[in-house]
Amino acid sequence: MFLYLHGFNSAPSSLKAQQAKDYLAEHYPNEPYAFPQLATTPDEVKAQIVPLASAALEAGEPLRLMGSSMGGFFCTYLLENLTTKYPQTEITAVLINPAVNPWALMDDILGEHTNPYTNEVFQVEHQHAEQLELMNTANIRHHGAYRVLLQSGDEVLDYRLAVAKYGQSQLHIEPGGDHSYQNFAAQLPQAFAFLGLA
Repeated sequence: MFLYLHGFNSAPSSLKAQQAKDYLAEHYPNEPYAFPQLATTPDEVKAQIVPLASAALEAGEPLRLMGSSMGGFFCTYLLENLTTKYPQTEITAVLINPAVNPWALMDDILGEHTNPYTNEVFQVEHQHAEQLELMNTANIRHHGAYRVLLQSGDEVLDYRLAVAKYGQSQLHIEPGGDHSYQNFAAQLPQAFAFLGLA
């Protein structure tokens, strides 16, 4: 199954998610997929994505993850934990400008937000930072399972943190760009090949 996890305050209707979905439909129409609208608290996201991913693995399907920003953080949580639980299954992930320590950024975004895609109004609270930190995988154990796409011009996250964390994984670093990852569509052929759909 292909599972796409969007970033903070985003949605499956975001540009990158739609580009991935269109590419999947054109080239791999028989691949099961899920593009969930993620909940607004880390604990609720965990309750969403763990059963979804586990069901695919229990059915014997490879799990192919793609996550942007906060979605990349959640993909890392899934891969590191589920690879241990399901050692005989294949789990790979493509991360796009992934968040490495999102709990450290929560103080800057506390309060009310409105999702620009869904118009949902939600609150970011101190406890959400604690929930994120509990989901952190400080040490990557499955380096070969990641392809990490980074642009050095990311204005939201310091790409060097991702370089340090995923340095033994497959990195693709472009100078410039921004947090949205400019020209993402050009990366899709290699991304899906890495996920085993070449």
